[in-house]
Amino acid sequence: MVCGGFACSKNCLCALNLLYTLVSLLLIGIAAWGIGFGLISSLRVVGVVIAVGIFLFLIALVGLIGAVKHHQVLLFFYMIILLLVFIVQFSVSCACLALNQDQQGQLLEVGWNNTASARNDIQRNLNCCGFRTFNPNETCLASCVKSGHGCSPCAPIIGEYAGEVLRFVGGIGLFFSFTEILGVWLTYRYRNQKDPRANPSAFL
Repeated sequence: MVCGGFACSKNCLCALNLLYTLVSLLLIGIAAWGIGFGLISSLRVVGVVIAVGIFLFLIALVGLIGAVKHHQVLLFFYMIILLLVFIVQFSVSCACLALNQDQQGQLLEVGWNNTASARNDIQRNLNCCGFRTFNPNETCLASCVKSGHGCSPCAPIIGEYAGEVLRFVGGIGLFFSFTEILGVWLTYRYRNQKDPRANPSAFL
């Protein structure tokens, strides 16, 4: 059967949702790995990553069941949710790619001031203290404090990675946003195709 047929649409939709399932399990696994090896101690960061992974897993599960059973209601809700996710993800990805150096610095400073546990992780892993300046009265877990050597501020070190990370996140987000719009199109076409094994007199 040609690729525009029922079977090909079904197989493509199933493959796409299996990809989403693998990505969701990868996100959950990365969060668990970060906790297990002590790289991440911020419950807020871990909670967000796990929540995104579970949300993506549930969307993929709905799409997979809807594709296998050709379930009209599940496919409709899957298409609507995927379209909303595409709009949000595309906007965030474009914003990540469009941020300049000053905006990146402001965003990093806001995050630094609002996440104490993530701040401790950064200081310990990057061996730096303070964002732009270090107050000796504050607690710093970096090894440079214990050794008695002068500690560098974290802002320049984070700034070196921030641009690369934002470009990476924006690029990955754009890639998956286009797979999501592909999923919306496949779902719309698949919903309006009749199953050749079904009763010919039945409604779509």
